[in-house]
Amino acid sequence: MTLETGRWAMAGIGVLLWDFDGTLGERPGMWSGALLQALDGAAVGHGLERSDIAGQLSAGFPWHEHEVGHPHLNSPDLWWAHLAAVLSAALERLGVPSNTARLAAGAVREIYPDPGCWRLFDDTLPVLTALSEQGWDHILVSNHVPELDGLLAALGLRARFSAVVNSAVTGYEKPHPEAFRLALAAARWPRRVWMIGDSLTADVQGAQAGGIPAIHVRTAGSVAERQTGDLYGVATIVAEP
Repeated sequence: MTLETGRWAMAGIGVLLWDFDGTLGERPGMWSGALLQALDGAAVGHGLERSDIAGQLSAGFPWHEHEVGHPHLNSPDLWWAHLAAVLSAALERLGVPSNTARLAAGAVREIYPDPGCWRLFDDTLPVLTALSEQGWDHILVSNHVPELDGLLAALGLRARFSAVVNSAVTGYEKPHPEAFRLALAAARWPRRVWMIGDSLTADVQGAQAGGIPAIHVRTAGSVAERQTGDLYGVATIVAEP
């Protein structure tokens, strides 16, 4: 297992652990949109809508079984082979012929991490910059694809983080305790640390189970103790003693 690291968090006042998808950026259409795009290229006139496909993608992804961990999917080829089987089966349940389903599922490997399909939220770079200037170090903790580092670089985000803890590399998806242990290890066990993310289960409750205070962002009506509608509120919360 390898974690890419740069400067260490110990030089700052503390470490902020960040989720990526839904917190700092997004891919409109998500997995169902990527699979629909692939199917459009493999079978013109197939008649399926994104909502049809989305209804078939509620299981099978590594993070849907986060409690067991997946260190055996320890290379991009193994990871994508697992996912291609899940995506192909989803299309076959919708009546897509198996050969076409496999072709479309295989194409998602190129389509999903395409930087042109992703965007950062407007507050992402200003907030990361302001917090860095205050002395906070940033580490990304994400359930994502093996190509995450390249995607972050293309979006101008990779250099903002001293480490990227990616489930497709480590084999442990949030909220598994090992995902957060690896993040703390990458940060050299800082005295002050927060987790910031948009998922109540994976980010907030997962972090808190390991003793890490967490902030729930971009979710109206959250039941989390600490929450903010955008990232600008993060600076106020982490300033708490």
